Amino acid sequence: MNVDQEKEYVEKLIKLNRVAKVVKGGRRFSFSALVVVGDKQGSVGYGFGKANDVTEAIRKGVDKAKKSLITVPLKNNTIPHAELCEFKSAKVILKPAAPGTGVIAGGPVRAVMEAVGVTDILSKSLGTKNSINIVKAVFSGFESIMDAKKIAKDRGKTLKDIWG
Repeated sequence: MNVDQEKEYVEKLIKLNRVAKVVKGGRRFSFSALVVVGDKQGSVGYGFGKANDVTEAIRKGVDKAKKSLITVPLKNNTIPHAELCEFKSAKVILKPAAPGTGVIAGGPVRAVMEAVGVTDILSKSLGTKNSINIVKAVFSGFESIMDAKKIAKDRGKTLKDIWG
């Protein structure tokens, strides 16, 4: 990609964790960073970076997130239909909301929704409080959201016939 074609991404740090490895001379500290990157127009990705320095861990997370971008079908700044997302013991309920509702989500889910460009959504996190698994659950839900344009094409109908 040229410098002209480089998209403007929003980077959100979800969790920064200091981890310790016990060695002969004491403890050796390093950092892990969970980062979400999105263009606020339907593309979003997450990355997990680990390094001995905070800034290096965040940079690694951002690089991995940019490599793992997915496209989420949006309808009027929300998702097209409700979804129950699961990853291991993390469960997240995502429901589309009327315009003006805002992002009603907690912690990691809010960061992902702001990065993808969703402005109206209702959500509830159930099960584990582990940020990494919650983010992975949301992304598994994004991958199972049906795109109306693709469904209309597969059925041989127009988009207006599908949505009414």
